[in-house]
Amino acid sequence: MNGTPRVLNRVLLFIIGVKLLAVGMLLVLLAAVPAVAAWWHGWAASVWADAEEAFRRTRFPGREESWLWIVAGLVLVLIIVAMVAWLSQQGKGKSNLLVASDDDSRVAGEVRIGGGVAEQALRAALSERPDLAGFSVATYEVQGQPGLRIRVQPRQGVAPHYLAAEVSQLVEALDLVIGKRTPVLVHMVSGARAKLTKAERVR
Repeated sequence: MNGTPRVLNRVLLFIIGVKLLAVGMLLVLLAAVPAVAAWWHGWAASVWADAEEAFRRTRFPGREESWLWIVAGLVLVLIIVAMVAWLSQQGKGKSNLLVASDDDSRVAGEVRIGGGVAEQALRAALSERPDLAGFSVATYEVQGQPGLRIRVQPRQGVAPHYLAAEVSQLVEALDLVIGKRTPVLVHMVSGARAKLTKAERVR
């Protein structure tokens, strides 16, 4: 429920994984198959000779340096900028505002309710429940609209559908207090013991 580019992340992970797999297979073939090693030595020598020739042809007039080094430096700078931009998108989407006066034109003046109000109210209500091993509440902005993500970890033996219904009642009570129906994602997770087994479920 945040702005993390999951599709882009999966594509990048797939590309990186394929490349690492190809490099690993090549290393295994170079170590195990003499014919592949001989081909690699010949191909690498040819590529190195072509690279040296390209650098010789692109030297500055009267100098030994090649302008290809400038191109390589610019490419590295672009890669660094792209990586910084990609990292800045991870986890993006958290919001500090839950209700603004623009959401309801019938209210005169400016009304703003921070996400911390709803988060603290729900935390106070959930902290009194002995059937929860852990929980977290956060406000996110999804498609320009603020919403709440409630992550709860039930204890063993707690019926998840009853717990979901009771959490929904808390959210409905919160909607009555703030005067607005808020989109909510209730995420139930299992404990560490269940994650080590094949079937992840709350028992």
